Amino acid sequence: MDKRLGFVGIIIEDRQRAAPLVNEVLTSFGECIVARTGIPYESKHCCVITLIVDATTDQVGEMTGRLGKLPGVSVKSALSKPKAGGLPALQ
Repeated sequence: MDKRLGFVGIIIEDRQRAAPLVNEVLTSFGECIVARTGIPYESKHCCVITLIVDATTDQVGEMTGRLGKLPGVSVKSALSKPKAGGLPALQ
């Protein structure tokens, strides 16, 4: 399966409880993560993490599935179109 460029958005509502668990998941997928930014959003009492990934759909699905099961964590993702439909897959 070809790797595709994409992004993952993560919102953490309970930083004290969820952040260590989120970091554990992200560490296990470190080879797929090209870039990561994270900011506390004090006025909304949450944290926001954005990832740029170079991964297969299975890898992104597994990562976002594990993150989405964590209490107080919301996650969304998107990937570039497959090679035949638009942007070329990254090698």
